[in-house]
Amino acid sequence: MEPSQILSSLKNGNIWIGILDIWVVAYLVYRLLLLARGTRAAQILGGLATLFIALALSRYLHLYTLHWLLQQILPLGPVAVVILLYPELRHALEQFGPRFWSKGLNLVHREDVSGMVNQVVLAIERLSHDKVGALVVCERQIGLDEFIQTGTPMQAEVTAQLLLTLFYKGTALHDGAVIIRKGRIAAAGCLLPLTDRPRVDAEVHTRHKAAIGMSENSDAVVIIVSEETGTISLAVAGKLVRGFRADTLRERLNQLLQVMHSDLDTSK
Repeated sequence: MEPSQILSSLKNGNIWIGILDIWVVAYLVYRLLLLARGTRAAQILGGLATLFIALALSRYLHLYTLHWLLQQILPLGPVAVVILLYPELRHALEQFGPRFWSKGLNLVHREDVSGMVNQVVLAIERLSHDKVGALVVCERQIGLDEFIQTGTPMQAEVTAQLLLTLFYKGTALHDGAVIIRKGRIAAAGCLLPLTDRPRVDAEVHTRHKAAIGMSENSDAVVIIVSEETGTISLAVAGKLVRGFRADTLRERLNQLLQVMHSDLDTSK
């Protein structure tokens, strides 16, 4: 709709519809900017903005050759954006998708979640003390089938003893990630996507980059134990938080994993 059409609709008495229309567009732009912040998308969008500015300046300054060249490049922009920003676009669509369709993925009772969290924290605390590297992924609403298929299927009960065994340095699966689905260990030795964010701290090693990448590609909660320092970290929504203790980790995991279950309880 052209600006003149918007003004015409406002003059014809549809002022509230016009305000709603503008508010929805502004909110969508705001949410997209939040999703792009701190990711590769922000840099690429900045590059596109620079391209448009250069196009306008070349025309204003009568730089005809440069203007012609930029005009030839511009039609390729949409295709390039889709290719370069595929992970970010996928994540954005998952975030905007209706929660209703994915509620069935994690039908776990609140008590079962608490028991599972206790077992995970017991294992993480021991692994941290012994400085054994570990990577545990807790699936939430977005399914992780493509990552589960990269590991060894298990469908086992979550116990501290089993987690300690899986991450023991002598086992074949200790380098991969354990993925927990519906309160059970779905698979072990799984491969996770590494983040390609350009501004990741140089001190962040492969295990932590995999955790960040997993949290960027899904809404999963990822627990990391550093093999070098034994530090316990948590990656959620592309953000890495370090320095958890057993009690603070238990509290945070219960908060993150029981939010959707409280939604399910109130909807019954």
